[in-house]
Amino acid sequence: MSLIGAMPRPPDAQDAGTVMNSVVHNMHVMKGTTVTDPPAESQRTARPDGQPREDGVKDVDRAAELRADLVEKLRAEGKIVSPAVEAAFRAVARERFLPSDVPLETAYAYDDAVVTKRDEHGVALSSVSAAYIQARMLEQAELRPRATVLEIGSGGLNAALIAEIVGPQGRVVSVDIDPEVTDRAAKLLDEAGYGSRVRVLVADAEHGVPNEGRIDAIIVTVGAWDIPPALLAQLADEGTLVLPLIMNGVTRTIGFRREGDHLVSTSVEVAGFVPMQGAGRHPERVFVLTDPNGKQVKLRFDSGVPADMSPLDAVLATERTEAWSGVTIPHRTSFADLYLWFAWHLPGFCLLTVDDGTELANERGTWFPFGAVRGGGFAYLAIRPAMEGAGVEFGARAYGHDRELAAMALVKQIRAWDRDGRHAEPVFGYWPAGTDVTRIPADAAVMDKTHGVVTISWPAP
Repeated sequence: MSLIGAMPRPPDAQDAGTVMNSVVHNMHVMKGTTVTDPPAESQRTARPDGQPREDGVKDVDRAAELRADLVEKLRAEGKIVSPAVEAAFRAVARERFLPSDVPLETAYAYDDAVVTKRDEHGVALSSVSAAYIQARMLEQAELRPRATVLEIGSGGLNAALIAEIVGPQGRVVSVDIDPEVTDRAAKLLDEAGYGSRVRVLVADAEHGVPNEGRIDAIIVTVGAWDIPPALLAQLADEGTLVLPLIMNGVTRTIGFRREGDHLVSTSVEVAGFVPMQGAGRHPERVFVLTDPNGKQVKLRFDSGVPADMSPLDAVLATERTEAWSGVTIPHRTSFADLYLWFAWHLPGFCLLTVDDGTELANERGTWFPFGAVRGGGFAYLAIRPAMEGAGVEFGARAYGHDRELAAMALVKQIRAWDRDGRHAEPVFGYWPAGTDVTRIPADAAVMDKTHGVVTISWPAP
Protein backbone atom coordinates (compact mmCIF):
# COMPACT_ATOMS: atom_id res chain seq x y z
CA MET A 1 0.00 0.00 0.00
CA SER A 2 1.28 3.47 -0.82
CA LEU A 3 0.24 7.09 -0.52
CA ILE A 4 -0.02 9.19 -3.69
CA GLY A 5 -1.11 12.72 -4.50
CA ALA A 6 -4.55 14.13 -5.11
CA MET A 7 -6.74 12.29 -7.60
CA PRO A 8 -9.63 13.61 -9.70
CA ARG A 9 -13.14 13.02 -8.38
CA PRO A 10 -15.59 10.66 -10.08
CA PRO A 11 -19.08 11.86 -10.94
CA ASP A 12 -21.75 11.28 -8.31
CA ALA A 13 -23.50 7.98 -9.03
CA GLN A 14 -27.19 8.40 -8.33
CA ASP A 15 -29.40 5.75 -9.85
CA ALA A 16 -30.16 2.34 -8.38
CA GLY A 17 -29.32 -0.41 -10.80
CA THR A 18 -27.10 1.82 -12.96
CA VAL A 19 -23.35 2.07 -12.39
CA MET A 20 -21.59 4.62 -14.56
CA ASN A 21 -18.28 3.80 -16.23
CA SER A 22 -16.60 6.24 -13.85
CA VAL A 23 -17.16 3.80 -11.02
CA VAL A 24 -14.41 1.62 -12.41
CA HIS A 25 -12.33 4.14 -14.30
CA ASN A 26 -10.41 7.12 -13.04
CA MET A 27 -12.45 9.87 -14.71
CA HIS A 28 -12.73 13.58 -14.07
CA VAL A 29 -15.73 15.45 -12.72
CA MET A 30 -17.06 18.30 -14.78
CA LYS A 31 -19.75 20.94 -14.29
CA GLY A 32 -22.53 18.54 -15.04
CA THR A 33 -23.04 14.89 -15.77
CA THR A 34 -21.81 13.86 -19.21
CA VAL A 35 -18.46 15.21 -20.38
CA THR A 36 -17.71 16.08 -24.00
CA ASP A 37 -14.14 16.80 -25.05
CA PRO A 38 -13.96 18.35 -28.54
CA PRO A 39 -10.99 17.54 -30.79
CA ALA A 40 -8.33 20.15 -30.17
CA GLU A 41 -7.06 20.18 -33.74
CA SER A 42 -10.33 21.34 -35.28
CA GLN A 43 -11.70 24.82 -34.88
CA ARG A 44 -14.14 24.75 -37.77
CA THR A 45 -17.86 25.28 -37.37
CA ALA A 46 -19.81 22.05 -36.87
CA ARG A 47 -23.04 20.87 -38.43
CA PRO A 48 -25.62 19.35 -36.05
CA ASP A 49 -24.31 15.89 -36.99
CA GLY A 50 -20.84 16.87 -35.75
CA GLN A 51 -19.21 17.13 -39.21
CA PRO A 52 -17.60 20.46 -40.17
CA ARG A 53 -19.72 22.68 -42.43
CA GLU A 54 -18.09 23.59 -45.70
CA ASP A 55 -19.34 27.16 -45.55
CA GLY A 56 -18.18 27.68 -41.93
CA VAL A 57 -21.54 29.19 -40.91
CA LYS A 58 -23.49 27.78 -37.97
CA ASP A 59 -27.00 26.59 -38.62
CA VAL A 60 -28.82 29.43 -36.90
CA ASP A 61 -32.29 28.03 -37.49
CA ARG A 62 -31.32 24.63 -36.12
CA ALA A 63 -29.73 26.25 -33.07
CA ALA A 64 -32.89 28.24 -32.39
CA GLU A 65 -34.97 25.07 -32.63
CA LEU A 66 -32.70 23.19 -30.24
CA ARG A 67 -32.63 26.17 -27.86
CA ALA A 68 -36.41 26.18 -27.66
CA ASP A 69 -36.45 22.41 -27.08
CA LEU A 70 -33.89 22.74 -24.30
CA VAL A 71 -35.91 25.40 -22.53
CA GLU A 72 -39.01 23.23 -22.62
CA LYS A 73 -37.02 20.28 -21.23
CA LEU A 74 -35.59 22.42 -18.43
CA ARG A 75 -39.07 23.69 -17.58
CA ALA A 76 -40.54 20.20 -17.60
CA GLU A 77 -37.79 18.92 -15.28
CA GLY A 78 -38.25 21.82 -12.86
CA LYS A 79 -34.79 23.28 -13.42
CA ILE A 80 -36.27 26.49 -14.85
CA VAL A 81 -39.14 27.88 -12.79
CA SER A 82 -38.93 31.67 -13.21
CA PRO A 83 -39.71 33.82 -16.26
CA ALA A 84 -36.37 35.64 -15.90
CA VAL A 85 -34.24 32.48 -16.17
CA GLU A 86 -36.40 31.20 -19.02
CA ALA A 87 -35.97 34.44 -20.94
CA ALA A 88 -32.19 34.32 -20.44
CA PHE A 89 -31.96 30.78 -21.81
CA ARG A 90 -34.03 31.76 -24.82
CA ALA A 91 -31.86 34.83 -25.48
CA VAL A 92 -28.32 33.45 -25.17
CA ALA A 93 -26.86 31.37 -28.01
CA ARG A 94 -24.96 28.63 -26.17
CA GLU A 95 -22.97 27.56 -29.23
CA ARG A 96 -21.18 30.93 -29.32
CA PHE A 97 -19.38 30.03 -26.09
CA LEU A 98 -18.26 26.52 -27.05
CA PRO A 99 -15.43 25.29 -29.27
CA SER A 100 -16.59 25.58 -32.86
CA ASP A 101 -16.49 21.85 -33.54
CA VAL A 102 -18.93 20.96 -30.76
CA PRO A 103 -22.16 19.69 -32.37
CA LEU A 104 -25.24 21.79 -31.79
CA GLU A 105 -26.92 18.78 -30.18
CA THR A 106 -24.19 18.80 -27.55
CA ALA A 107 -24.38 22.56 -27.07
CA TYR A 108 -28.10 22.25 -26.34
CA ALA A 109 -28.05 18.95 -24.47
CA TYR A 110 -29.70 18.81 -21.07
CA ASP A 111 -26.74 17.38 -19.15
CA ASP A 112 -23.60 17.63 -21.31
CA ALA A 113 -20.65 19.64 -19.99
CA VAL A 114 -17.86 20.53 -22.41
CA VAL A 115 -14.18 20.61 -21.50
CA THR A 116 -12.46 23.79 -22.63
CA LYS A 117 -9.02 23.30 -21.06
CA ARG A 118 -6.94 20.42 -19.68
CA ASP A 119 -3.52 20.31 -18.05
CA GLU A 120 -0.54 18.34 -19.30
CA HIS A 121 -1.83 15.22 -17.52
CA GLY A 122 -5.26 15.41 -19.11
CA VAL A 123 -6.98 16.69 -15.97
CA ALA A 124 -9.80 19.08 -16.78
CA LEU A 125 -9.13 22.63 -15.61
CA SER A 126 -12.08 24.46 -17.14
CA SER A 127 -15.40 23.57 -18.75
CA VAL A 128 -18.75 24.96 -19.77
CA SER A 129 -21.41 23.69 -17.41
CA ALA A 130 -24.26 21.43 -18.39
CA ALA A 131 -27.48 23.33 -19.10
CA TYR A 132 -29.46 21.76 -16.26
CA ILE A 133 -27.04 22.83 -13.54
CA GLN A 134 -26.61 26.32 -15.01
CA ALA A 135 -30.36 26.81 -14.93
CA ARG A 136 -30.69 25.37 -11.46
CA MET A 137 -27.91 27.52 -10.01
CA LEU A 138 -29.37 30.68 -11.54
CA GLU A 139 -32.69 29.83 -9.90
CA GLN A 140 -30.93 29.08 -6.61
CA ALA A 141 -29.27 32.51 -6.70
CA GLU A 142 -32.65 34.29 -6.83
CA LEU A 143 -31.26 36.99 -9.11
CA ARG A 144 -33.18 40.18 -9.74
CA PRO A 145 -32.85 43.19 -12.07
CA ARG A 146 -30.20 45.78 -11.13
CA ALA A 147 -28.36 43.28 -8.90
CA THR A 148 -24.59 43.05 -8.61
CA VAL A 149 -23.50 39.46 -9.19
CA LEU A 150 -20.08 37.85 -8.82
CA GLU A 151 -19.36 34.67 -10.79
CA ILE A 152 -16.33 32.62 -9.71
CA GLY A 153 -15.05 30.39 -12.49
CA SER A 154 -15.22 32.06 -15.88
CA GLY A 155 -16.47 30.48 -19.07
CA GLY A 156 -18.47 33.27 -20.64
CA LEU A 157 -21.79 31.50 -21.14
CA ASN A 158 -22.98 31.65 -17.54
CA ALA A 159 -21.97 35.31 -17.26
CA ALA A 160 -24.04 36.09 -20.35
CA LEU A 161 -27.07 34.37 -18.80
CA ILE A 162 -26.58 36.36 -15.60
CA ALA A 163 -26.30 39.60 -17.58
CA GLU A 164 -29.63 38.88 -19.25
CA ILE A 165 -31.31 38.39 -15.88
CA VAL A 166 -29.92 41.43 -14.06
CA GLY A 167 -30.42 43.65 -17.09
CA PRO A 168 -28.48 46.66 -18.41
CA GLN A 169 -28.55 48.37 -15.01
CA GLY A 170 -27.21 45.32 -13.21
CA ARG A 171 -23.53 44.50 -12.77
CA VAL A 172 -21.78 41.20 -13.52
CA VAL A 173 -18.20 40.42 -12.50
CA SER A 174 -16.67 37.12 -13.61
CA VAL A 175 -13.32 35.98 -12.18
CA ASP A 176 -10.96 33.07 -12.69
CA ILE A 177 -7.47 32.30 -11.47
CA ASP A 178 -6.30 31.31 -14.98
CA PRO A 179 -5.59 34.19 -17.41
CA GLU A 180 -6.09 31.88 -20.42
CA VAL A 181 -9.61 31.14 -19.19
CA THR A 182 -10.45 34.80 -18.56
CA ASP A 183 -9.00 35.88 -21.91
CA ARG A 184 -11.18 33.34 -23.70
CA ALA A 185 -14.28 34.30 -21.69
CA ALA A 186 -13.76 38.03 -22.29
CA LYS A 187 -13.29 37.49 -26.04
CA LEU A 188 -16.42 35.37 -26.38
CA LEU A 189 -18.52 37.74 -24.28
CA ASP A 190 -17.40 40.68 -26.40
CA GLU A 191 -18.17 38.83 -29.64
CA ALA A 192 -21.63 37.93 -28.33
CA GLY A 193 -22.43 41.52 -27.38
CA TYR A 194 -21.93 41.27 -23.61
CA GLY A 195 -18.49 42.85 -23.38
CA SER A 196 -19.80 46.10 -21.87
CA ARG A 197 -22.07 44.28 -19.39
CA VAL A 198 -19.63 41.81 -17.86
CA ARG A 199 -16.31 42.66 -16.20
CA VAL A 200 -13.89 39.71 -16.49
CA LEU A 201 -10.96 39.63 -14.08
CA VAL A 202 -8.00 37.41 -13.25
CA ALA A 203 -8.27 36.83 -9.50
CA ASP A 204 -8.04 34.18 -6.81
CA ALA A 205 -11.50 34.40 -5.27
CA GLU A 206 -10.12 33.12 -1.95
CA HIS A 207 -9.07 36.73 -1.36
CA GLY A 208 -12.27 38.38 -2.57
CA VAL A 209 -12.61 40.83 -5.43
CA PRO A 210 -11.16 44.29 -4.77
CA ASN A 211 -13.00 47.50 -5.67
CA GLU A 212 -16.39 45.80 -5.98
CA GLY A 213 -17.95 46.57 -2.61
CA ARG A 214 -21.04 44.68 -1.47
CA ILE A 215 -22.37 41.96 -3.76
CA ASP A 216 -26.00 40.85 -3.95
CA ALA A 217 -25.32 37.32 -5.18
CA ILE A 218 -22.25 35.13 -5.59
CA ILE A 219 -22.31 32.09 -7.88
CA VAL A 220 -19.36 29.71 -7.64
CA THR A 221 -18.90 27.33 -10.58
CA VAL A 222 -15.97 25.33 -9.21
CA GLY A 223 -15.94 22.78 -6.39
CA ALA A 224 -15.21 24.56 -3.11
CA TRP A 225 -14.00 22.86 0.06
CA ASP A 226 -14.70 25.93 2.20
CA ILE A 227 -16.16 29.43 1.99
CA PRO A 228 -13.50 32.16 2.08
CA PRO A 229 -14.06 34.89 4.69
CA ALA A 230 -13.29 37.54 2.07
CA LEU A 231 -16.29 36.46 0.01
CA LEU A 232 -18.61 36.45 3.00
CA ALA A 233 -17.38 39.95 3.87
CA GLN A 234 -18.51 41.15 0.44
CA LEU A 235 -21.88 39.40 0.46
CA ALA A 236 -24.72 41.84 1.09
CA ASP A 237 -27.12 41.50 4.00
CA GLU A 238 -29.66 38.84 3.00
CA GLY A 239 -27.51 38.18 -0.08
CA THR A 240 -27.38 34.76 -1.73
CA LEU A 241 -24.43 32.46 -2.25
CA VAL A 242 -24.59 29.42 -4.54
CA LEU A 243 -21.64 27.05 -4.53
CA PRO A 244 -20.74 23.39 -5.00
CA LEU A 245 -19.58 22.59 -1.46
CA ILE A 246 -17.33 19.55 -0.97
CA MET A 247 -18.16 17.75 2.26
CA ASN A 248 -15.92 14.79 3.03
CA GLY A 249 -15.53 14.11 -0.68
CA VAL A 250 -19.21 14.47 -1.63
CA THR A 251 -20.35 17.62 -3.41
CA ARG A 252 -23.71 19.35 -3.22
CA THR A 253 -24.53 22.61 -5.00
CA ILE A 254 -26.16 24.59 -2.20
CA GLY A 255 -28.10 27.82 -2.36
CA PHE A 256 -27.37 29.77 0.83
CA ARG A 257 -28.94 32.96 2.16
CA ARG A 258 -27.23 35.13 4.75
CA GLU A 259 -29.05 35.23 8.08
CA GLY A 260 -27.16 37.61 10.33
CA ASP A 261 -23.73 36.16 11.04
CA HIS A 262 -24.22 32.78 9.31
CA LEU A 263 -25.69 31.14 6.19
CA VAL A 264 -28.73 28.88 5.90
CA SER A 265 -29.50 26.71 2.87
CA THR A 266 -32.57 27.39 0.77
CA SER A 267 -32.00 24.73 -1.92
CA VAL A 268 -29.77 21.77 -2.78
CA GLU A 269 -28.79 20.19 -6.11
CA VAL A 270 -26.61 17.17 -6.99
CA ALA A 271 -23.75 18.02 -9.38
CA GLY A 272 -20.01 17.57 -9.73
CA PHE A 273 -17.56 20.33 -10.60
CA VAL A 274 -13.92 20.91 -11.41
CA PRO A 275 -12.24 21.50 -8.01
CA MET A 276 -11.09 24.97 -7.04
CA GLN A 277 -7.46 25.91 -7.64
CA GLY A 278 -5.28 28.45 -5.89
CA ALA A 279 -5.36 29.18 -2.16
CA GLY A 280 -8.74 27.48 -1.75
CA ARG A 281 -7.57 24.15 -3.17
CA HIS A 282 -7.94 21.16 -0.85
CA PRO A 283 -6.03 18.06 -2.01
CA GLU A 284 -7.26 14.57 -1.27
CA ARG A 285 -5.16 11.83 0.28
CA VAL A 286 -5.17 8.63 -1.74
CA PHE A 287 -4.13 5.19 -0.51
CA VAL A 288 -3.39 2.45 -3.00
CA LEU A 289 -4.38 -1.16 -2.34
CA THR A 290 -2.71 -3.68 -4.66
CA ASP A 291 -4.29 -7.03 -5.46
CA PRO A 292 -2.34 -10.28 -6.03
CA ASN A 293 -2.14 -9.49 -9.77
CA GLY A 294 -0.62 -6.06 -9.24
CA LYS A 295 -3.83 -4.19 -10.07
CA GLN A 296 -4.89 -1.28 -7.88
CA VAL A 297 -7.87 -0.07 -5.90
CA LYS A 298 -7.50 3.52 -4.71
CA LEU A 299 -9.16 4.77 -1.52
CA ARG A 300 -9.60 8.54 -1.68
CA PHE A 301 -10.05 10.49 1.55
CA ASP A 302 -11.13 14.11 1.76
CA SER A 303 -10.69 14.22 5.54
CA GLY A 304 -10.80 11.88 8.50
CA VAL A 305 -8.06 9.60 7.23
CA PRO A 306 -7.51 6.68 9.65
CA ALA A 307 -4.36 7.22 11.67
CA ASP A 308 -2.87 3.86 10.69
CA MET A 309 -3.55 2.34 7.27
CA SER A 310 -0.91 -0.40 7.55
CA PRO A 311 -3.48 -3.06 8.63
CA LEU A 312 -4.82 -2.88 5.07
CA ASP A 313 -1.57 -4.10 3.50
CA ALA A 314 -2.40 -7.06 1.19
CA VAL A 315 -6.08 -6.74 2.16
CA LEU A 316 -7.26 -7.56 -1.38
CA ALA A 317 -5.69 -11.00 -1.09
CA THR A 318 -7.97 -11.92 1.83
CA GLU A 319 -11.33 -13.62 1.70
CA ARG A 320 -14.28 -11.34 0.98
CA THR A 321 -17.50 -11.21 2.97
CA GLU A 322 -20.95 -9.69 2.33
CA ALA A 323 -23.61 -8.19 4.58
CA TRP A 324 -27.06 -7.06 3.50
CA SER A 325 -29.26 -4.36 4.99
CA GLY A 326 -32.79 -5.32 4.02
CA VAL A 327 -33.16 -1.77 2.64
CA THR A 328 -34.41 -1.74 -0.95
CA ILE A 329 -34.95 0.86 -3.63
CA PRO A 330 -36.73 0.68 -7.02
CA HIS A 331 -34.68 0.70 -10.22
CA ARG A 332 -33.87 4.11 -11.73
CA THR A 333 -34.43 5.87 -8.41
CA SER A 334 -31.96 8.42 -7.06
CA PHE A 335 -30.27 7.60 -3.77
CA ALA A 336 -27.84 10.51 -3.79
CA ASP A 337 -28.64 11.33 -0.18
CA LEU A 338 -27.40 7.90 0.92
CA TYR A 339 -23.78 8.66 0.15
CA LEU A 340 -24.23 12.18 1.46
CA TRP A 341 -25.36 10.48 4.69
CA PHE A 342 -22.23 8.30 4.57
CA ALA A 343 -20.02 11.37 4.16
CA TRP A 344 -21.46 12.85 7.34
CA HIS A 345 -22.08 9.83 9.55
CA LEU A 346 -19.76 7.00 8.45
CA PRO A 347 -16.31 7.17 10.11
CA GLY A 348 -13.52 6.17 7.74
CA PHE A 349 -15.63 7.15 4.70
CA CYS A 350 -13.79 7.16 1.37
CA LEU A 351 -14.36 7.17 -2.38
CA LEU A 352 -13.04 4.44 -4.69
CA THR A 353 -11.45 4.22 -8.10
CA VAL A 354 -10.26 0.88 -9.46
CA ASP A 355 -8.10 -0.51 -12.23
CA ASP A 356 -9.44 -2.73 -14.95
CA GLY A 357 -8.60 -6.33 -14.15
CA THR A 358 -9.39 -6.12 -10.44
CA GLU A 359 -12.13 -8.19 -8.89
CA LEU A 360 -14.21 -5.04 -8.44
CA ALA A 361 -13.81 -3.99 -12.07
CA ASN A 362 -14.99 -7.42 -13.17
CA GLU A 363 -18.19 -6.94 -11.16
CA ARG A 364 -19.40 -3.77 -12.80
CA GLY A 365 -23.03 -3.01 -12.08
CA THR A 366 -23.10 -4.52 -8.61
CA TRP A 367 -21.43 -1.84 -6.48
CA PHE A 368 -20.88 1.90 -6.08
CA PRO A 369 -17.67 3.81 -5.28
CA PHE A 370 -18.41 4.65 -1.64
CA GLY A 371 -16.70 2.79 1.17
CA ALA A 372 -15.26 2.84 4.66
CA VAL A 373 -12.19 1.63 6.55
CA ARG A 374 -12.42 -0.03 9.96
CA GLY A 375 -9.12 -1.18 11.44
CA GLY A 376 -7.96 -3.98 9.19
CA GLY A 377 -11.17 -4.03 7.17
CA PHE A 378 -12.31 -2.21 4.04
CA ALA A 379 -15.96 -2.25 2.87
CA TYR A 380 -17.83 -0.71 -0.04
CA LEU A 381 -21.46 -0.19 -1.05
CA ALA A 382 -22.97 -3.08 -3.02
CA ILE A 383 -26.35 -3.97 -4.48
CA ARG A 384 -28.14 -7.18 -5.37
CA PRO A 385 -31.60 -7.89 -6.85
CA ALA A 386 -34.37 -7.51 -4.30
CA MET A 387 -36.99 -10.14 -3.72
CA GLU A 388 -40.04 -10.25 -6.00
CA GLY A 389 -38.66 -7.69 -8.43
CA ALA A 390 -38.70 -4.85 -5.90
CA GLY A 391 -35.58 -3.21 -7.33
CA VAL A 392 -32.27 -3.69 -5.54
CA GLU A 393 -31.15 -4.21 -1.97
CA PHE A 394 -28.27 -2.25 -0.47
CA GLY A 395 -25.46 -3.99 1.33
CA ALA A 396 -21.70 -4.15 1.76
CA ARG A 397 -18.80 -6.25 0.54
CA ALA A 398 -15.62 -6.21 2.59
CA TYR A 399 -12.05 -7.48 2.74
CA GLY A 400 -9.53 -7.90 5.57
CA HIS A 401 -9.39 -9.47 9.01
CA ASP A 402 -11.86 -6.82 10.23
CA ARG A 403 -14.11 -7.29 7.20
CA GLU A 404 -17.24 -8.15 9.20
CA LEU A 405 -16.76 -5.03 11.33
CA ALA A 406 -16.31 -2.83 8.26
CA ALA A 407 -19.29 -4.37 6.43
CA MET A 408 -21.63 -3.98 9.39
CA ALA A 409 -20.55 -0.36 9.91
CA LEU A 410 -21.71 0.37 6.36
CA VAL A 411 -24.94 -1.61 6.77
CA LYS A 412 -25.69 0.20 10.03
CA GLN A 413 -25.58 3.56 8.25
CA ILE A 414 -27.69 2.31 5.33
CA ARG A 415 -30.40 1.42 7.85
CA ALA A 416 -29.99 4.74 9.67
CA TRP A 417 -30.39 6.64 6.40
CA ASP A 418 -33.48 4.60 5.55
CA ARG A 419 -34.97 5.45 8.95
CA ASP A 420 -33.93 9.08 9.43
CA GLY A 421 -32.71 10.62 6.16
CA ARG A 422 -34.34 8.98 3.20
CA HIS A 423 -37.58 10.91 3.04
CA ALA A 424 -36.47 14.48 3.78
CA GLU A 425 -34.20 17.00 2.07
CA PRO A 426 -31.34 17.99 4.36
CA VAL A 427 -30.83 21.56 5.58
CA PHE A 428 -27.32 23.00 5.65
CA GLY A 429 -25.82 25.86 7.60
CA TYR A 430 -22.46 27.58 7.50
CA TRP A 431 -21.07 29.24 10.62
CA PRO A 432 -17.90 31.31 10.06
CA ALA A 433 -15.15 31.20 12.67
CA GLY A 434 -15.96 33.55 15.51
CA THR A 435 -19.73 33.18 15.34
CA ASP A 436 -21.76 31.86 18.26
CA VAL A 437 -21.84 28.12 17.56
CA THR A 438 -23.98 27.54 20.65
CA ARG A 439 -26.88 28.62 18.43
CA ILE A 440 -26.36 25.67 16.10
CA PRO A 441 -29.50 23.49 16.27
CA ALA A 442 -29.12 20.57 18.67
CA ASP A 443 -30.12 18.02 16.02
CA ALA A 444 -27.47 19.18 13.51
CA ALA A 445 -24.26 17.31 12.69
CA VAL A 446 -21.16 19.50 12.48
CA MET A 447 -18.23 19.30 10.05
CA ASP A 448 -15.11 21.40 10.61
CA LYS A 449 -13.71 23.51 7.80
CA THR A 450 -10.74 25.86 7.67
CA HIS A 451 -12.73 29.07 8.10
CA GLY A 452 -15.78 27.81 9.97
CA VAL A 453 -18.11 24.84 10.31
CA VAL A 454 -20.80 23.33 8.09
CA THR A 455 -23.89 21.83 9.66
CA ILE A 456 -26.48 19.43 8.30
CA SER A 457 -29.80 18.26 9.66
CA TRP A 458 -32.51 16.05 8.27
CA PRO A 459 -35.97 17.27 9.30
CA ALA A 460 -38.26 14.56 10.59
CA PRO A 461 -40.32 13.18 7.69
